[in-house]
Parts: sequence; structure tokens; C-alpha cells
Amino acid sequence: MFLAMKELMHSKMKFSMITVIFVLIAWLVFILSGLGTGLSTLAASTIMTMKADYVVFEEGSQSSMSKSLLSEQLLAEVELLPNVSAAAPMGSTMATALKGQGAKNEDKVDIAIIGINPGSFLEPATVEGESLTSENSTGVLVNSTMKDEGYSLGDTFLLDGTTESLTIIGFVKDQTYNHVASVFTPMEEWRKINFAAPGSDKGVPGPVNAIMLQGKDIDPEVINSKLSGTDTVTRAGAVQGMPGYKEENGTILMMLAFLLAISAFVLGVFFYVITMQKTNQFGIMKAIGASNKFLGKAIVSQVFIISLTSIVIGILLTYGTAAIMPKGMPFKLETNLVVTYSVILLIIAVLSSMVSVRKITKIDPLQALGRIE
Repeated sequence: MFLAMKELMHSKMKFSMITVIFVLIAWLVFILSGLGTGLSTLAASTIMTMKADYVVFEEGSQSSMSKSLLSEQLLAEVELLPNVSAAAPMGSTMATALKGQGAKNEDKVDIAIIGINPGSFLEPATVEGESLTSENSTGVLVNSTMKDEGYSLGDTFLLDGTTESLTIIGFVKDQTYNHVASVFTPMEEWRKINFAAPGSDKGVPGPVNAIMLQGKDIDPEVINSKLSGTDTVTRAGAVQGMPGYKEENGTILMMLAFLLAISAFVLGVFFYVITMQKTNQFGIMKAIGASNKFLGKAIVSQVFIISLTSIVIGILLTYGTAAIMPKGMPFKLETNLVVTYSVILLIIAVLSSMVSVRKITKIDPLQALGRIE
């Protein structure tokens, strides 16, 4: 460690340049991670935060709400199945809220209407206003981001293309679905909106998109065998089934994987070139008794110090960037992911230095000193 620190202090410019490059790599990794998490949250936070463990879909719906149609009558049967502690129906549909006369572009806000039974475990806690009630079927809970669009408690908005009007009775936090604000409405009102066209419910009595289940040891195979024409998945499986979710996440993860692979290559090359430049110095040190282990530890220590410093600076820059990002940008830093990617970057940096360490073990002191050909 002493030798590593001594050389770092002696060649500040050279190692500063490597640090800057590593800082930029770490910064980009954390920014991508934050964007990926932000997009995932924006796409599916409503289902992610629901207090449900499993979801029953129609068979063949590919775990997609928009492709599934079940009868609420199944609820009574589901609640009697093994390990099911509670069950509640859910429906979803996309719509556009019209503010005022809706004559301007800014008067139209895309929303996701989520149909639930008032008082069920699917209803999110309000941060302002009241909870849903069956008596007030047009009273809805909306995500707090709609305040940014100029909505407040008691406001009534019309749904584009319908005659239905909804009144905001409460605000909830962090509830988005398919990248737009979630609007929670009683199930009966959701049915009036979603199945307004004659025959669109396909004759299914009490139509819903899915039935959400609570219960830790539920066996999806048992549920599917007891309820014909159903497909039961975990809550995480339901999130994966959302249109475009897997593709969006896959793109971000692929970019992160390529970035990590490139960073390993770049750092490995940098440290290898530096080691090559110091071949004679290492040869002299080996000639006066320095072991391969001692020199190897010095290289690894240098890489560890540079990497750790760069990662810490990268994290600080990322939090600084997040602080000045526009409010509507989907960016969310999660501490566990920041720690995970920091450890990965540190491991990659240390492993990339192994090429340089191997080169040191091959240095012949006599050849390095120019005594033999």
C-alpha cells in the first residue's frame, strides 16, 4: 500500500487522467441505472406497490391485463382455495382526462383508470382527501402528479370520447401505470367506462381483468386446476406481462452490460500500458529482492484506490445530477442498486488489473536491466 500511495502522489497527472475516465464510466453506469429504475417505476408502480402476492388472469392472456377477461363471480371460489387469505378484482383501461373544454393540448392528460372495490387491499393509502366509497361511484383517487397538471381536490374532469365525468376526492402517491398517472375508481364505474360499447364485455357477468390474491404459500398450479380457463402468476410475473415492460427493461440492462464490459476492457488496457512503461523499474526492484507478490499487491492497491475514489465521485455526481433533473423525468436512484453497481465496478477494476500483475510475474530482471538479449 505504501508503494502504491507513493507512486500515486508522485505521478498525479497520469493517475488523475485515469481517475477522470473511471469517474465518467461510473457516472454513466449510475445514471443509466437511475433511468432504468425510473422507467420501471413509471410503467408499473401501481402493480409493484399493491399488497398482492399472486394474480389470476384469463388463460392465454400472457399475464396482460388488457388481454384478460374474467368474471367477478370467480371471487367466491378463489377465496375458498388453499392458502388464499384474501382476493380482490381489478380492472384497467387507458383514457384521456379533459380539463375544462379540452380545447388546448395542455387540457388533455393521459391517465390509466384502475377499477377496484372500495376498501379492498388494492386501494392505496391517500396522502390527501378521502378514500373511495361505493356510494360515490364517480369519486376517484388520482396520483399526486396530476397536481402538476393543475388538478386539485374537488375538481371534476370529463373522459375524452365518453359522457362520463369523474371527481377527484383524494390524492395518492407513487401510483403510475403504463407511464401515466393512475386514477382509482370503484369497480362499477370502471365497468361503465370500459364496457360502454354494447357487447364489449362478451357477455361475461361482472367482468374484471384479473383477480389479485393474498397468501404466501399459494400454489399457482392448484389455482389453475381448480379454476378452468385461468392462468395464475406471481405479482412480479404480472409486472413482466405488461406491454413493453420486458423490452424496455431489457434495453436498459443490455446498455449497462455493454458499458460494464467496455469499462473492464478500457481499464485493463490502461493499467497494462502503465505496467509496460515501468518494466525496467519493476526489473530493478525484482533484482534487489522485491517479490512478485509485493509488486502485485502494489498494482492492485493502486487500482483499488483509484477505483474507489472514482466510484465515490461518480455517486456524488449522480446525486447532484438527479437534484437538477426536470421534475417529470423518470429517474430514481435506489440505494441497493447503487451499492450493487459500485461493487461490480470495483470487482471489474481489480480483475482488470490481474493482466498487469501477470505481466509483472513474467518480467526477467536481467532482461529488464538490458544485461542479456
